[in-house]
Amino acid sequence: MILSQSWRELVFVHWRIDAAEVVPFMPIGVVPDEFDGSSWIGLIPFGMHDSAAFGGPAVPYFGSFTEVNVRLYGVDEQGRRGVVFLSLEASRLAAVLTARALFSLPYFWAQVSLDRADGQLRYRSRRFASHSPKTLIVARPSSVRVTDSALAEFLTARWTLFESRAGRTIAMFNEHEPWELFEVELVDLRDELIAASGVRSVGVRAPDSVLYSPGVITRFSAPEKLR
Repeated sequence: MILSQSWRELVFVHWRIDAAEVVPFMPIGVVPDEFDGSSWIGLIPFGMHDSAAFGGPAVPYFGSFTEVNVRLYGVDEQGRRGVVFLSLEASRLAAVLTARALFSLPYFWAQVSLDRADGQLRYRSRRFASHSPKTLIVARPSSVRVTDSALAEFLTARWTLFESRAGRTIAMFNEHEPWELFEVELVDLRDELIAASGVRSVGVRAPDSVLYSPGVITRFSAPEKLR
């Protein structure tokens, strides 16, 4: 494994989306993954902590930040189910530049924050440019566990990251302990990131699934060429 990270206080906000709309975003050799007749798009805010490379110690300051990503779901020719990122907002410029240079991931430097008050998690993000997209997500986690949910497993149990790099399809594989998932109340949502990523169909309609997890520690393998 070349990279380990602690992901904390995640809120998984998801909408159904027609698979035909997803196709143009898929890397070569990857097709939209579907559940219950739909593909899905996710808006995922969380705290990134203790990033460490090649078994070394966690990187201070630059290895911990708040992130918000927009992602789709694909499956490759071997049946491996993974994520395809449309955008990732992060508050550490060094992390943004490193992820873009080393992994070709669509990171954007943004003012991203996570505030906790009165049992609520408030995530805010705005890119560092005029008229740039922003998002506000306010959620109140509950103590009600989500178990035996095929949809929750489909949306969260993802062990592969697919990306396009110089016309090639690259995969990174990850491993972590099982997710602890809980029901969560979505108190407020005002998002511009999904539309900015090129997906217009979601608009302002209510999400079809919202989940919360206190987090996991995850480990990534080195990138591999698939196509």
